[in-house]
Amino acid sequence: MSAGKPSVGGDSVSESPPEGAEVDADRHPLRRLLRYARPYRTRIWLASTCSVLNKIFDLGPPALIGAAVDVVIQQEESFLARLGVVDVWDQLLVLSAVTFVIWVLESAFQYAYALLWRNLAQTIQHDLRVDAYTHLQALGLSYHEERSTGTLMAVLNDDINQLERFLDIGANQILQVTTTVVVIGAAFLMLAPSVAWMAILPMPLIVWGSIRFQKLLTPYYREVRERVGILNGRLANNLGGITTIKAFTAESFETEQVRRESAAYRESNRRAIRVSSAFVPMIRIVILVGFTAILLYGGWEAVEGRLSVGTYSVLVFLTQRLLWPLTRLGETLDQYQRAMASTNRVMGLLDTPFEIHPGAEPLPRDRVRGSLEIRSVTFDYGRGEPALRDVSLSIPAGATVGVVGSTGSGKSTLVKLLLRLYEVRTGEILLDGTPIRSLRLGDLRRAIGLVNQDTFLFHGTIRENIEYGSWGASEASIREAARLAEAHDFILQSPDGYGTVVGERGQKLSGGQRQRIAIARAILKDPPILVLDEATSAVDNETEAAIQRSLERISRDRTTIAIAHRLSTVRHADRIYVLERGSVVEAGRHEDLVERGGVYAGLWSVQTGSDGDRPRTAATSR
Repeated sequence: MSAGKPSVGGDSVSESPPEGAEVDADRHPLRRLLRYARPYRTRIWLASTCSVLNKIFDLGPPALIGAAVDVVIQQEESFLARLGVVDVWDQLLVLSAVTFVIWVLESAFQYAYALLWRNLAQTIQHDLRVDAYTHLQALGLSYHEERSTGTLMAVLNDDINQLERFLDIGANQILQVTTTVVVIGAAFLMLAPSVAWMAILPMPLIVWGSIRFQKLLTPYYREVRERVGILNGRLANNLGGITTIKAFTAESFETEQVRRESAAYRESNRRAIRVSSAFVPMIRIVILVGFTAILLYGGWEAVEGRLSVGTYSVLVFLTQRLLWPLTRLGETLDQYQRAMASTNRVMGLLDTPFEIHPGAEPLPRDRVRGSLEIRSVTFDYGRGEPALRDVSLSIPAGATVGVVGSTGSGKSTLVKLLLRLYEVRTGEILLDGTPIRSLRLGDLRRAIGLVNQDTFLFHGTIRENIEYGSWGASEASIREAARLAEAHDFILQSPDGYGTVVGERGQKLSGGQRQRIAIARAILKDPPILVLDEATSAVDNETEAAIQRSLERISRDRTTIAIAHRLSTVRHADRIYVLERGSVVEAGRHEDLVERGGVYAGLWSVQTGSDGDRPRTAATSR
């Protein structure tokens, strides 16, 4: 893990801005990637060294061909003869031996760099994906609500895969092209400085063209990455809502939406391809000029005797080895630009600062009494009117409290603030007298068991979903939790009992079955504080009555907050708070609130279909 990256451990959640985030935001994406890759620098240097050595030995055969031509033509006056190997046969043997060694070394270093770069690419891909996902998990709920799942999936999958492909192939190609230019340029200057300039002259034009194309391609590939995120968002959204699509016979409509987004993605790629494809043909023309000049001028120099035939042969071969590989610079540049566009998106995610402070004070679970106090809390989502207005609640340890109100009154917002999924900006919430903002975030959430109205089950077995968050629980405790949640009987009737696979989001189960499994999951967690957010909203009356009996048993000796739209759920609560438009308008026991004839009494009358429990007032007598 490099410096500045977030960590989410078992005991705490890091929610402070990563070190250097503001600086990184202005850095070139390649610098940001290299900064992330600091822990791998030893392997990067090793892989780079093997790439350079492979290319150096790969450039040996043209020199050997020139030496062989020199031996055949000059014989006892060849270059090798001047080094002391006079016999022609011995010279050829020496050349053969050197050729064998060079080819073996070239092959060995090719194997080494391929192995090192590919493994390095896989390692960085793995670590970057895990770090990005870990950081994404730790970001506040508002970040997730403002972005589509498909866009985030595109970053975690497509963008990181793009980086892997560049590290696997592109990084080696850049190193080898650079090595080729340096080695062959130096060889030209040593062998034939009078004609070296002809081969070197096209290189500034090629470099200039590469830089120009790099700048030109940047916005095109940025658009490509944005388009693929939008397309993935559409696909993820549609696959998640396939039942609704079928129910409203909207298949043709959604197919057209996907066709439109896919066409936009295709058009973005076409524009990028149109520009990038022009690179190689233009570079070939420049290369042709240099190669032709060496062929003609160098040949004339050899004919006039000012240049040896062997040297001329080396120059011709090296010119080809120098200039033609530069045509692949377009492909490498294409990979580079795609990778940098992806790097910007991935690093942008990693640089996103956290909104929730992690807290520092430990909260041992066995010391939690469960006393909660909400003091003058006002909260808004930044989208208009406040969801809560100066709300104050007092919940004694071990008490059962109901929170009721019409849709949009702010009931679920209280749950999000209690779990610190959002941060309180005005007012404060205290647990056992301590502001929850100062408590360790992981400890706080472990002390609270939540049964949400939007029940989410993971793709897996019923047993795995009940055990979620309480890993390692015994089979007996899992079954006992299911019994208390009135889920045991229907589980045994399922095809594979507790081993039955529930499907993605639990789609193979009914709404009531999913909710009972969620209740069993909370029961197994055995938290000091239990929050039931519309916990019986998806069950029938008979099942609700059974679950209510269970909840009465499991709520003993623990603080229970029951948020409900159905008032029968909280009828026997120790105290009931009534919310309207984000404010507490009434508080008291069920009987007192009905007797009072206010908002609660009106809701009770509507839900029971009778005014029998409600005193008649001037309003109701008319």
